[in-house]
Amino acid sequence: MPVTVSKKHKVLVVPPTPGLDQLFPDARALPDGNVVVPHDMRSMKLLQHLGFQHVPNPILFHYDWCKGKPFDVQRATCKVLTENPHAYVLNHMGSGKTKAALWAWDYLNRSGMAGKLLVVAPLSTLNFVWAREVFATLPGRRVVVLHGSRQARLDRLAQDADIYVINHDGLKVIESELHTRADITALVLDELAVYRNNSDRSKRMRKFATRFATVWGMTGAPMPNEPTDVWGQCMIVTPNQNGLPKSRRWAQSMLMAPTASAYIWLPKPDAVDTAFKWMQPAVRYALDDVVELPPIISRTIDVDLSAQQKKVYDKVKRECQAMVAAHTITAVNAGAAMSKLLQIAGGWVYSKSPDFVRLDAAPRVATLVDLILSAEKKVIVFVPFRHMIDGLSEILNMDKINIEHCVVHGDIRNREEIFTLFQQSTKYKAMLAHPGCIQHGLTLTAADTIIWYVPITSLDTYDQANARIRRVGQQHKQQIIHLQSTPVEKRIYKLLQTKQKVQEKLLDMFEEATDNNM
Repeated sequence: MPVTVSKKHKVLVVPPTPGLDQLFPDARALPDGNVVVPHDMRSMKLLQHLGFQHVPNPILFHYDWCKGKPFDVQRATCKVLTENPHAYVLNHMGSGKTKAALWAWDYLNRSGMAGKLLVVAPLSTLNFVWAREVFATLPGRRVVVLHGSRQARLDRLAQDADIYVINHDGLKVIESELHTRADITALVLDELAVYRNNSDRSKRMRKFATRFATVWGMTGAPMPNEPTDVWGQCMIVTPNQNGLPKSRRWAQSMLMAPTASAYIWLPKPDAVDTAFKWMQPAVRYALDDVVELPPIISRTIDVDLSAQQKKVYDKVKRECQAMVAAHTITAVNAGAAMSKLLQIAGGWVYSKSPDFVRLDAAPRVATLVDLILSAEKKVIVFVPFRHMIDGLSEILNMDKINIEHCVVHGDIRNREEIFTLFQQSTKYKAMLAHPGCIQHGLTLTAADTIIWYVPITSLDTYDQANARIRRVGQQHKQQIIHLQSTPVEKRIYKLLQTKQKVQEKLLDMFEEATDNNM
């Protein structure tokens, strides 16, 4: 007879079993011999210890979800996390991993089975993703972002909070102090794939993670380069997993085979399946599995301006204010000024000599890289300025990033060949494209994600560019992601998404953009 739930009374009805009375000495026996025990995490784990294989998880019956409405995929994710102190969340980008992790931790914390939470995440997500999500998902919980100088981080760590959030590389700054915080017992590693190699950061995390009772690793793309990428991640989350090799070289020999040249190794036929077997226990859902979402999801992501960008932006803004005050505004100079503000937000600004000036745009670039690496399938990045495309391409080619990509702008002559390879082969993870060069009728459904690095002002071009992945043959849900830092960008995106022509609002937008309150 299986274990059954009384949701009304929050109890489990358990058939008589040897040893049950020893684990639950205060349990109430029913006339039919069955026993009533509380339906909580402790009871679930004790019953599993007795050999009951299908004990209902109490989070699915009694948790209030902090008045939220989880997707079925999020409920399933919370079930896996609450049942496994060491686990992986391999759900694809956009499927709600952040909320699920927060709900799972909150339930365990309320149940007395987890202490405070430390989240280690990409720098670009500390405030705009994690801090905001805590406020939205767990009302009443206090979150502190550990960022800034060493002293600033220590001062913030000293604050009383439920959740602390720090960036991957910032961890080493106050690692020893975090190590001594016995009240922080749960660790979430967002974008776990950053630990895919044998870098000092990865080795440090392997040691650091051992002190936590709960370690959850989250990534939608655990193998950005090759199947061996998972080994470093597994050595952090589940280092004692059966079958996991103890060295990266051993892992390579199990997953990869040398070619005739001996310098190039390629994955064995069963490499991906073997790698996923190492990453257990895990939950892995695609965006298509989130039935509650529409076929097309439009998102905006706020990113910071760097100090240099802010300085230049404010200078141009003051010049614009002077034009407004002098009543010298025309559609032409307003359009030029708006273009300049967008270039500043993107980090590459046209000038007379030299042709362009590069600004520090580290927060936006880091966000872009994180999004591309997080995507399971191919990504199209729309960038409306030529030098900005070339600059971003140089960054993606850097050894520490190394994202295989193609470039499309007015001077690229072999576009047809590029489009064919992007659409019909495994070549290229991303395409950096000028939206004006993606012609009507072109099918690029190999991608399911579009990222607007900065906005454009043409509604027709915006719609046509987005339509490249919304065509017959698209078998997956799609995401249109907009990066924004400034009032100008936010206003343009709002007009584009509500099908209003930006050009008709140009003068109004110009005055809004130069408002002292914005």
